[in-house]
Amino acid sequence: MVIPSCPSFNLLFSPLAPTSKYQSGLLPPFSASRSSNRSLKKAPSLHCHAQLLSDLAPATAATYGALLIGGGVFAYVRSGSKGSVIGGLSGAALMGTAYYLMQSPETKVIGDALGFGSAFLFSAVFGIRLAATRKLIPSGFLLALSLGSLGVFLSSYFHDKI
Repeated sequence: MVIPSCPSFNLLFSPLAPTSKYQSGLLPPFSASRSSNRSLKKAPSLHCHAQLLSDLAPATAATYGALLIGGGVFAYVRSGSKGSVIGGLSGAALMGTAYYLMQSPETKVIGDALGFGSAFLFSAVFGIRLAATRKLIPSGFLLALSLGSLGVFLSSYFHDKI
């Protein structure tokens, strides 16, 4: 399937593209080889995954921000950690701002960059906490979540910038 909104993959790929040089008309269809009489096969379809990730970036920002605030409140209720609630609130504010900026085509790149920077910051924080505590919960889980968000924002930024 060719996606018209993704120009980098709109080459000569279609569901019934010729799969050999005989079928493409470069060589005559009747030759001594029996392999030239094959029927048309479906060529592998190429999807533009960068477009999909670019479309998921606002939802990722909203979900990641909600999880950060939820985790901060949970840590505060469980152990009275004011740092966790402040970190959760600041992360949610950054992700909310990134989500807002991603809604307009003029500021989408800025929103992607803000989301990337915030996810990078939280990846570093959770990576340091994981190295210090060696506990997978919550630091390892939040590090994996931050790295996933970081990948989505980076892909979206490159797709929108190029």
